[in-house]
Amino acid sequence: MNVRRLIPTTAVAGAVVLGLTALSACSTSDAADGGNGDKLKVTASFYPMQFLAEKIGGEHVAVTSLTKPGVEPHDLELTPRQIGSISESDYVLYLKGIQPAVDDAIKQSGVQNTVDAATLTTLENHGSEVSGHDHGHEGEEHGHEGEEAHEEHSEGDGHNHGEEGGADPHIWLDPVKYAEVAKGVGKSLEKADPDHAADYKKNTDALVAELGELNTAYETGLKNPATKTFITTHSAFGYLAERYGLTQQGIAGIDPEAEPSPARIQEIHTIAEKEKATTVFFETLASDRTAKTLAKDTGLKTGVLDPLEGITDKSQGADYIEVMESNLAALQKALGAK
Repeated sequence: MNVRRLIPTTAVAGAVVLGLTALSACSTSDAADGGNGDKLKVTASFYPMQFLAEKIGGEHVAVTSLTKPGVEPHDLELTPRQIGSISESDYVLYLKGIQPAVDDAIKQSGVQNTVDAATLTTLENHGSEVSGHDHGHEGEEHGHEGEEAHEEHSEGDGHNHGEEGGADPHIWLDPVKYAEVAKGVGKSLEKADPDHAADYKKNTDALVAELGELNTAYETGLKNPATKTFITTHSAFGYLAERYGLTQQGIAGIDPEAEPSPARIQEIHTIAEKEKATTVFFETLASDRTAKTLAKDTGLKTGVLDPLEGITDKSQGADYIEVMESNLAALQKALGAK
């Protein structure tokens, strides 16, 4: 962090939040720098990246998220000011394939310390039906084609599952993969800011341990379900399904906001009966209309399974760990797991 770039003085208001430990020693230039003179200026693309940056960076970073709470990240369009703030960052953390607007802006920003979380773990292909048992079978009945159809209908919702061989970007919903990403972020922060390397390592170890406990809770909590199938309006849970031996049935081929076709309702009804599925899950940031329509037509219950793309006051928890614990409780109830 040899070169400091000045941030607009409007950022000074944020200095109070960030906490100025040495007010008396503040020079004029420090004040203009929003009080971040001694902090690494980190830009995160959306909530799962922001959570990692804040937990691992701790007191040494000032984190700005490009996606404000309550905004569907796939739909994000950046303002010129946001694009400018990316290029003024010391460190940028994003996940390629989720937000095309962000991917483009980062490519043009010229920031040296730019980390794509997708490169820190292994991405896989997931269609609308994914389980720990039949994952990877090309002949899946509702495989990748269904997911592509979903993209077309949803008018570029940014899922980009068709890109790079149809890789599914929702890696943060698997605590084990998320921990792999956390380790990579920790190492990259150590390189970007060697003065605080020991703290970054300590914070990374603590977060990885926390994610390990979460993984154990999921393994234990979903060990003996009455059914392994869950139905969701947003096919974001492929990695989670695979990790814990479950099957995700996404309502593919439609816009998440639109009503499903009678044929797909019948199909879900058949699957639900055969697999004894009980619940159609919808997400926190999108409309529950599809789930309610389906539930009404098939006699299923509805529930919330949060893909954790943002935290709002409607979220079932204050942060990633808490919301993932709420997701576990919702899955246990829906799957009849003891």
